[in-house]
Amino acid sequence: MNIQEAKEEIKRTVEAYHKRDEDGIYKIPVEKQRPLFLMGPPGIGKTAIVEQVAEELGINLISYTITHHTRQSAIGLPFISKKIYGKKEYSVTEYTMSEIVASVYEQIERTGIEEGILFLDEINAVSETLSPTMLQFLQYKTFGMHRVPEGFIIVTAGNPSEFNKSVRDFDIATLDRLRKIDIEEDFQSFKSYAYQAGVHSAITSYLEIKKDRFYFVKQDIEGKRYVTARSWEDLSKILQVYEELHYPLEKELCQEYLADPEVAEDFSLYYSLYQKYKEIYHVPDILEGAEIKDTRLFLEAPFDEKLSLLSLLTDALQNAFTDYVKEKELFSRVFRFLKNMKDGLSEVPVKQALEEEMKRQRKRMASLKEARMLSKKEESLRLQLIQMLSEFYSALTEQHSAEGTSNREDREENEADFSFVKDCFKRKEEERQEKIGKSGEMLSNALHFLGNTFGEGQELLLFLSEIGKSRNALEFLSDIGNETYTRYNQYLLLKDKQKALQEEAEEALKK
Repeated sequence: MNIQEAKEEIKRTVEAYHKRDEDGIYKIPVEKQRPLFLMGPPGIGKTAIVEQVAEELGINLISYTITHHTRQSAIGLPFISKKIYGKKEYSVTEYTMSEIVASVYEQIERTGIEEGILFLDEINAVSETLSPTMLQFLQYKTFGMHRVPEGFIIVTAGNPSEFNKSVRDFDIATLDRLRKIDIEEDFQSFKSYAYQAGVHSAITSYLEIKKDRFYFVKQDIEGKRYVTARSWEDLSKILQVYEELHYPLEKELCQEYLADPEVAEDFSLYYSLYQKYKEIYHVPDILEGAEIKDTRLFLEAPFDEKLSLLSLLTDALQNAFTDYVKEKELFSRVFRFLKNMKDGLSEVPVKQALEEEMKRQRKRMASLKEARMLSKKEESLRLQLIQMLSEFYSALTEQHSAEGTSNREDREENEADFSFVKDCFKRKEEERQEKIGKSGEMLSNALHFLGNTFGEGQELLLFLSEIGKSRNALEFLSDIGNETYTRYNQYLLLKDKQKALQEEAEEALKK
């Protein structure tokens, strides 16, 4: 299966293993909760999807690369204790708690959440000294004498032997205790993820043209040459920062990420052209709705250049849709806070309520970060929330200063402060609505341009298809709607249906 399908399988498994009966007991007992074993080539995103599942389900995640552990760190260190057997005292060997098991209990203590995932990478490349304990662990979730808490689901991963010389094949006894999921590289799955992760559009556009360069591992007389999904995503991150710093993209930098000289050089050349396409094809003008008088340049362009144009248009729109989804959640949280503040006006002055909420948000962020449960998305959202509340606080302080007042104590004056803050929020909401309107206009302008220039050709179909692959775009269209998008989409769907019916009728006549 592809990486997206594997993610859904992990998510369903975790939810099933965590399902309890009416007595609060897990419906699938621990010894029957087979660990998942993700088998696939390196760099396709096995670790990333486990992290995404934990984040989406709001549960703990403890990750270890098991090859970094010795038998002692995995099962604990031996020590001598005294036991009484048959009224006689004996010296017996016991073990301290495993570092891995201890970290699970520490995570539960930090978060107060008793359920999670224990992810062990490179499980099929453990050392010979550790290997005998793995069968016991996989079946009973114990390392040495200590058990992993019931609520933690075991997910493991490994690479096929052709990618790792240390890999050893599991015997049947071990495999019979696992749920093995074979994962293959898949560009379309990566592309769907890339939209959400903000992978640079030059990369997705390049790979759309040259899909065979998305993932490969080769061995020849010159050594190993490889390109992985991880390579492209990491290159995207440095590339985006380089653009902000106005640094050029050299092929040497590409080769530090793309371990194939030919691919590295080819992409660096493509990136240079991609940057020029923004000006050549008047992308900002198209999105602004400016009239493009001479369309021959677009019509006569090679197909790969047309794909690059479509990518530039969708990239600008994806950024707008992503901002919409982020701000929608941000404003929803601020609105809930203001609603709660209004309900408690008689108890806490507005300035104090703002100050306390900012402190609470910072404290919660620190707690989540310590528990390693603070994603970049959530951190950014909370920082923006604090920033908005800080702006309200500063504006209210200036208002008090202008009036010659401080914190208001009586309810009537406190209501005046709340009304002031509500107006501040209303102005920000009006600004957000303006951005939403602009995003809708950009989408309509892009569709009008493509329809007027290329008619009902594949360019328009490809553009609509790309928009439909983005969750952020679909959320925007579901919430806000766009008449132009709906009209084009329904028209093309109707044409497809008519074509299918016509072909069906022709087949029937042949018979």
